[in-house]
Formats: sequence, C-alpha cells, structure tokens
Amino acid sequence: MNLNITPKDRILSELTDIDGFLNITMSENPEEALQRGNDLASHVARTGKLLADAKFHLNQARSSEVMETLRETAKNAKATAKAVNALIDSLCREEQYLVDWSERANRTATHQLSWCVTVISKAKEEMKLGRFVPQNNK
Repeated sequence: MNLNITPKDRILSELTDIDGFLNITMSENPEEALQRGNDLASHVARTGKLLADAKFHLNQARSSEVMETLRETAKNAKATAKAVNALIDSLCREEQYLVDWSERANRTATHQLSWCVTVISKAKEEMKLGRFVPQNNK
C-alpha cells in the first residue's frame, strides 16, 4: 500500500499557514463568506489529512523498536504501567502536539465554515424579505 504521509516538518509548516488563515476575523459580508467558505472547505479536507498523518507519526513513534526496548526495560525494573506510559508520552510529545494542533485546526475550520453558511443564509433571507415588504408610499 502506497501511503502518502506528510513529513512532520511539512505538517508543522502547513498548520502554521492554515492557523494564520483561521485567525482572521470575517465580516458579515455574504460575498466574503462565500469566498472564505470555499477556502475553509479545502482547509477542512487538508487538516483532516494532516490529522491522519500526524496520528501515523505518533503511532509509529510509540511502536518503534526504541519504545519497545524502553517498555521492556521499565517492566524489568518493576516500573508501573502508568509510569512507563507517562515516559513514552513525554518522548512522543512532538508527535502528540501535531495531532492535537491538527485536530484543533480541523474543528476550527469546520466551525468557521458553519458560520459562513449562516451568514450566507441570513443574507438570502434578508433578500427574500426585502422583496416582499410592502412599501409605504406617502
């Protein structure tokens, strides 16, 4: 199976770029919402892929030969399972950070996309109401 896994340094770079976009405050202009919604849809897809790739790196780090050796050594030294897991988690902190950030970026982009839909729906409703409001001719 040919997995196209994004390297960790590129995940970090892409998340930095996407985060910059997600930190822009949008107005309630429907045209802006439409354009931003298009961009957000692609960011939702990309951050979902980055999340999967970050999880791949995390799982790979946790199951590496070094980690297995550490796990066995700690077990032989009578370390508790909780202590062994805490040690492994600390050694995999960079991979876990990429997972956490990818997940957060994906959720943020998803919520912002929902907001764009709301802004566009509001504008459509206002346009409809504007057509049917009786005019007061005095």
